[in-house]
Amino acid sequence: MDLSNMIVKRLSLEPSLAWKLVVNVLGTDPESADAKQAAATTRDAPLVATLLSERDAQGNIPHPAYKKWNGAHWVLSILADLGYPPGDESLRPMMEQCYAAWLSKAHEKYIRTIQGRVRRCASQEGNAIWYSLRLGLADARTQQLAERLVKWQWSDGGWNCDKNPEASISSFMETLIPLRALGLYAKASGDPRAQRSAERAAEIFLKRRLFKRQRDGAVMDQHFVLLHYPPYWHYDILFALKVMAETGFVIDPRCSDALDLLESKRLPDGGFPTEESHSRTTRPELSGYSLVNWGGKSKIHMNPFVTADALHVLRASGREK
Repeated sequence: MDLSNMIVKRLSLEPSLAWKLVVNVLGTDPESADAKQAAATTRDAPLVATLLSERDAQGNIPHPAYKKWNGAHWVLSILADLGYPPGDESLRPMMEQCYAAWLSKAHEKYIRTIQGRVRRCASQEGNAIWYSLRLGLADARTQQLAERLVKWQWSDGGWNCDKNPEASISSFMETLIPLRALGLYAKASGDPRAQRSAERAAEIFLKRRLFKRQRDGAVMDQHFVLLHYPPYWHYDILFALKVMAETGFVIDPRCSDALDLLESKRLPDGGFPTEESHSRTTRPELSGYSLVNWGGKSKIHMNPFVTADALHVLRASGREK
């Protein structure tokens, strides 16, 4: 058995990766019967049942929507990322929790304009747009959130929540997810404004080769080159390349350095490791608690979730068949 077949076999052992394996890794048409069956397998996976295990009788998760990492916002974002099938109305109460969080009067106090720039953690609205579309739960409020992002976009093409009046450069952390969201929203709606906003946001990353300073080519932040899953809101080259693949920018030559770096991290068995973790499975009362153990950190052992995303990126870029 060659390495590629070994990796496929190992990924197939995790049911929650069924859709990613069939569609993202093997390249099956997402509208095909095989892809839809894989999405159903993902939906019924024990890991997904764990993510949803805190729902009450009404279908709500009894935490603030943004509670890291088991609030409705984060659970929906992971379900969408795994390829959970769209149109499941049992998720609607959780989606309502998220709409209520980002469109409430109480939330408006976090939207501040300083020195002519809206200071906003736009990854929050961005994620809500993205998973509402991916999960088939979008309505007019998704459009409302998208219009806010377009309106809040800074002149350099991104977003930032930095309250320092002198801050004038967009944040990688707060720009990647809005790029992902507006790219998908533009495809779904045909809105040319959203497409232009996505293109401007992509340039934030492309002109920096996804992880390098413009002035000297040095690594911007050492955390940016450490692979992890789930992405949550944390930036790394794999998350960036995944978004570039989804939005059609991964074939830009300026992604080559990040792709080279990703390929350099491949293990002898053909998989990819988790080099950093942003969650823990202890102390559920504190921020950063995860219901799921995503494999922990290891530089020598393959992580199936990281591997599935890495192979997706390499296939989308033409480097892996």
